[in-house]
Amino acid sequence: MRVIPVGAIVIVSLVVVGSAQDARVPPNQNAPTFTRDVAPILYSKCVQCHRPGEVAPMSLITYKDVRPWARAIREKVSTRTMPPWFADPAHGTFRNDRSLTQAQIDTIVKWVDADARQGDPAQLPPLPKFADGWQIGTPDAVFEMPVDYKIPADGTVDYQYFEVPTNFKEDRWISAGEVRAGNPEHVHHIIVSVIEPPGSGSRPSVMSVRAISDNPGADAPRPARPATEAQRAAFAAAARRATAVSLVNWAVGEDPPAYPAGMAKRIPAGSILQFQVHYTTNGATATDRSKIGLIFTKQPPKNEMRTALIANTGFAIPAGDANHQIEAEATFNDNVKIWYMHPHMHLRGKDMTYTAIYPDGRQEVVLRVPKYDFGWQTDYALAQPLSLPKGSKLHVTAHYDNSTANRFNPDPTTVVRWGDQTWEEMMIGYITYTVDSAQLAISNAGAAKGTANDAH
Repeated sequence: MRVIPVGAIVIVSLVVVGSAQDARVPPNQNAPTFTRDVAPILYSKCVQCHRPGEVAPMSLITYKDVRPWARAIREKVSTRTMPPWFADPAHGTFRNDRSLTQAQIDTIVKWVDADARQGDPAQLPPLPKFADGWQIGTPDAVFEMPVDYKIPADGTVDYQYFEVPTNFKEDRWISAGEVRAGNPEHVHHIIVSVIEPPGSGSRPSVMSVRAISDNPGADAPRPARPATEAQRAAFAAAARRATAVSLVNWAVGEDPPAYPAGMAKRIPAGSILQFQVHYTTNGATATDRSKIGLIFTKQPPKNEMRTALIANTGFAIPAGDANHQIEAEATFNDNVKIWYMHPHMHLRGKDMTYTAIYPDGRQEVVLRVPKYDFGWQTDYALAQPLSLPKGSKLHVTAHYDNSTANRFNPDPTTVVRWGDQTWEEMMIGYITYTVDSAQLAISNAGAAKGTANDAH
């Protein structure tokens, strides 16, 4: 079943509970109104999700929509549960920050406390304009899974992989991309990657990743060498998937990526798109045929966007451990700029911190997510890219709660290791970055030829 953010579920229950002990203020002419004061806030920060056809469970567009939820909205915004934004404001400034200012929170609280009046309808601002269908606009190309996938009514579904040839005769540069789940009720997430043809370009590595052992000697066992024909085929398929280059992801909470001017991702001529789809069951059989839309640049970019992982796959989280720490670190051998960061854990994930360590030893926390929420997968887009000179490191620290105190914990009695399913765990600090020294090479290469990246 589709993951619905916990905050969105809790808001439903709050409307019936109310807040009988709220301090009320008598309505007066200076009290905030919906049309003049509250609607502009909702339109700028909330209705992207709270509108018909989107993930949120209720629309917050009209006064008639909003008024029944007034007390619940007051509770969720005053506790900063909604809108969902998890970055610590003490570290970093982000282009896609959807959090409310204290002044906006105060306005909503005062409006509810003063009887949540509608106000003059003539003061209602115009509705934001949302794209009908594709959020990135009309794609230049759309690729969909080659077949309908049949989803069973129950049980666990292993990650499914589908390959779609692009048939590109020349390299293409992607300025925006959007994955659309064919059956959102059963699709947990989709990762679309690029399997590049042999000889599509050299790939000098600009970073090395070191997984810091959380428990020496407790690493997951190495798989046995494949013996049967089926095992060899599975091993070959896994090796092929491991070479794929990340392009566009989708999960609840992720916005379609649209890169800054002059930046793009490259799909070499003759590449194949790989769809990795995670299906969940909900008691009813169904089918899915998901797709991706791409927008091409009109000319070669100044630099290439690359996505990579700072990951630790060899951990073992002890049963009952309420604050288990796992770390990984990337060292850069070229000057880079970090544009996006994306923490990823599963249901036991508590928090994640990215710390830049400069060649002179100076350290700086560049992203801290103190309360990780698996229900909202978020790309944190820096307002200004983080410049890391050659020799810098990016250290990622994560904590996990495998105790009974974690109400989302599937089983606090078991040791937890790396795995695809949500009852297993992951530790990934995604980054999307550019390499400073690659600018000139790409500018001279033209639309059909470009510098290959080393994304994973």
